[in-house]
Amino acid sequence: MKKFTKIFALVMSVIMIACAFAACTGNGTGDESQASGAAASGEVKKVGIIQYAPHASLDNCYKGLIQGLEEAGYQDGEKIKIDFQNANGEDQMATQIANNMAAQKYDLIIGIATPAATAAYSAARGANIPTVFCAVSDPVAAKLVTSLDKPGNNTTGTSDLLNLEAQMKMIRALQPDAKKIGVLYTTSEANSVSHLKQFKELAPKYGFEIVDMGVQSAADIPQAAATLAAKVDCINNFTDNNVVNNLGVVLAKANEAGIPVYGSEIEQVEKGCLASESLDYVALGKETGKLAGQVLDGADAGSIPVSRVKDSAPVYNSEVLAKFKLSLPEAYKDAQKVTTAS
Repeated sequence: MKKFTKIFALVMSVIMIACAFAACTGNGTGDESQASGAAASGEVKKVGIIQYAPHASLDNCYKGLIQGLEEAGYQDGEKIKIDFQNANGEDQMATQIANNMAAQKYDLIIGIATPAATAAYSAARGANIPTVFCAVSDPVAAKLVTSLDKPGNNTTGTSDLLNLEAQMKMIRALQPDAKKIGVLYTTSEANSVSHLKQFKELAPKYGFEIVDMGVQSAADIPQAAATLAAKVDCINNFTDNNVVNNLGVVLAKANEAGIPVYGSEIEQVEKGCLASESLDYVALGKETGKLAGQVLDGADAGSIPVSRVKDSAPVYNSEVLAKFKLSLPEAYKDAQKVTTAS
């Protein structure tokens, strides 16, 4: 009997040890699974960024955007994984990129420039994915938001509405005898249509007539630029992505006609435009990144007011000024001077 009791006690001890070991092992596995689940549950969020075209203004937007995200605590490869794609100025490609991002259930899609922003918004809307836009001149006209203060539609962003009156005032100061300003724009770009409307409204105040010519694609620009340049005293660029992406062609046709071209930001002036009331697109991108950070933190995008860059700074190209035998007015003696980039 004593022998049986000892054997029974030994067996029970083994069973208890085995159970304890299993319990410890089970708890460890549970903790690891829980930790693994937390890591895979969306802590690293997928952020898609679509840049419409590869030109300096939008490149600066992207540069600032990354800075803004980092300042908001979102470093690529840590809390977020960024998928950056460039549509190379093609609407169809922008749409395809946006649709792919929406299909993969990205946590946020950011569109740089109006065509990319509208593509992102259209694709994300049905998938309930928030969007943030950068460098959209007129978000209301582009039908992205219902108002700047209360965007709605699960979207927000930044506007680069140009200081058109300051631009026109500069043109008048540099060319006191000019009568006609030419505007080349893409008819499908809502930002350009909006800017043109405002530019025409300002023209009588400064004694100008606006001669506009619309194009549909890059293929139309050489002929349109040549025709327009023959009719006007200068050409003024807005933030038209198609035109800016083909600025070299516009400058060549204007030079042949012996007239200057005015840009919308410093990079265009460095490429050969005479002058500009320039916006800071790095700063615009940085502000966009901060807004994106709020959305990634959980804020409702549609409740965040659209941010606008209101300040502009005059910049001129001294080489182009000399080429057209123009004098720098006293009012612009402190303007930033640049030369044509080689």
